Amino acid sequence: MMAVRIACIVAVLAGAALPARAEDRSVLVNCKAVVERASKDAHGASEAELTRCRQVIREWALRDARMIVDEEGKPLR
Repeated sequence: MMAVRIACIVAVLAGAALPARAEDRSVLVNCKAVVERASKDAHGASEAELTRCRQVIREWALRDARMIVDEEGKPLR
């Protein structure tokens, strides 16, 4: 049980140490395609790739929800 806690702490610290990076929208489009293919084909992508892509999709959803203008500066609302 202690090893699991230590592993979780190390994972959190390692994630915090990584620099934040802003991906362009093509990464989002590619990840959506990967997740879509994986839903149709069980051998489409690795679990690590699916996890990363799902995280990218979540981050973009949160980012888009906070935006008041689009990428061209036009109001969304």
